[in-house]
Amino acid sequence: MELDVKTLSGSDSGKVPVGFDLVDAEKGNQAVHDTVVAFMAAQRMGTAKTKTRGEVSGTGKKPWRQKGTGRARTGSRRTPIFTGGGVAHGPKPRDYSKKVNTKTRRLALRKALTERINAGEVIVVDSLKLESHKTKALADQIESLAPEGTVLLVNGEADGNLALAARNIPLVELVEAESLNTYEVLRPDTVIISKDALEKVASRLKTKES
Repeated sequence: MELDVKTLSGSDSGKVPVGFDLVDAEKGNQAVHDTVVAFMAAQRMGTAKTKTRGEVSGTGKKPWRQKGTGRARTGSRRTPIFTGGGVAHGPKPRDYSKKVNTKTRRLALRKALTERINAGEVIVVDSLKLESHKTKALADQIESLAPEGTVLLVNGEADGNLALAARNIPLVELVEAESLNTYEVLRPDTVIISKDALEKVASRLKTKES
């Protein structure tokens, strides 16, 4: 399959092969789900913590005598029933990350790209290289390619001018081809990818399994 290539100004600039096998409609849905869930779980800090009755500060003295007061017996001011006492069954630091193997992550990325390509939501440009770091020039060019919604720019390599120009544009995110993941492909309304970035992504997805 070939995709149309455009310049940043919006004019046609030939065609380019996708470079990897597209995924059938009924295949890969579970891989996408597992990969996105794992990505979202990895964003959680897992640092929430409460102190138990053994960790809070407080006296070790018995509040009142065991019998004869008419009140329930208790042995510590640090129990959960008292103000300032410990918390019962509270959260503890934990790791929320989930393991997803390489084959599944690769299939998920192929599936996500396939769906976006079939929907006409992937725009290939000959280059994302800018002569200046000015935001307005890039914003105008993106406007001509994707006038509405959120946009993901995928570049082949780090570019200082592009990073500076893109960081102040609302609803626009910039990533490099080597770090592109399934969640980033699915999130925006439009994906704008350079030719060299498409080649790098395709090389990541070219395997015996695919």
